[in-house]
Amino acid sequence: MKAALIESVGQVTVTDVPDPAPGPRDVVVKVAACGLCGTDLHIREGEFAPRLPVVPGHEFAGEIAEIGRDVTELAVGDRVAVDPSLYCHECRYCRAGHNNLCDRWAAIGVTVSGGAAEYALAPVANCVKLPDHVSLQDAALIEPLSCAIRGYDVMRSTLGARVLIYGSGTMGLMMLELAKRTGASGVDVLDLNPERLATARKLGCSSAAATADELDRPEGWDVVIDATGNAAAIQDGLGRVAKAGTFLQFGVADYATRATIEPFKIYNQEITITGSMAVLHSYERAADLFAGGLLDPAVFISDRLPLDDYPRALDRFAAGVGRKIVVVP
Repeated sequence: MKAALIESVGQVTVTDVPDPAPGPRDVVVKVAACGLCGTDLHIREGEFAPRLPVVPGHEFAGEIAEIGRDVTELAVGDRVAVDPSLYCHECRYCRAGHNNLCDRWAAIGVTVSGGAAEYALAPVANCVKLPDHVSLQDAALIEPLSCAIRGYDVMRSTLGARVLIYGSGTMGLMMLELAKRTGASGVDVLDLNPERLATARKLGCSSAAATADELDRPEGWDVVIDATGNAAAIQDGLGRVAKAGTFLQFGVADYATRATIEPFKIYNQEITITGSMAVLHSYERAADLFAGGLLDPAVFISDRLPLDDYPRALDRFAAGVGRKIVVVP
């Protein structure tokens, strides 16, 4: 079958690889669409994936083409979205319910072959059946939405909170939609990209600006979310948290990224600084919210490219062009 392949650091091709074969409790999914994510860029740069080459793609959905001999929950032809998370269920963190912090953490499209291919292998337990009205090509948005929901799970956000989001790419916009749904009294969005800010305005943010200095809120925001992973944005955001507020590190930063904190301010103003890692008990909820119309795929998906164009799609994503880019086998 045809698949994208990150062969080595900086080297991405589209080539033929062996077709996947299901184990007893696995299914083979005929991929309808696969989204690109910042994690894919990190993998291309030699981070996250323990070894290369690897077929990327952890945001995907499709139709079941083959099932393992012990699979009874799903059948060939079922339409599914796939949670890429792979846990050991044995380590201390898995036993404590923190599976996303698993000592042996792995993921489809990160540590094993993923959905940037014609077919992908997945455990049956990772598949969520989709209703008929959900487009499989749009359902690649479910995985990033499940990450955003996980972010809200770990935050101390209350009804009527004032929220500030750094970044209006796909993840920042999803955080905007969730903030609106969870009762924020206002959601302000920052981005240096005017086109992306225009999308935030279209989705109904309270205000959109290039910097927080343009907004009149000297007391700060109850919730500040970094959805960029950018050092300057993180540093600025840490200083914008109101008393008793929360800063969420949601964007994926490079390993070398550093920011300075003020311990006395954290103590004296009871500020919470927290992070959110991938997916945890949130994928099914994301599928339900997506099926219920939480997101408008026409707004979130800016580019649909053929699988053959995966290297170019990754370059476009790295350049900040558009919003969510998906490849279609």
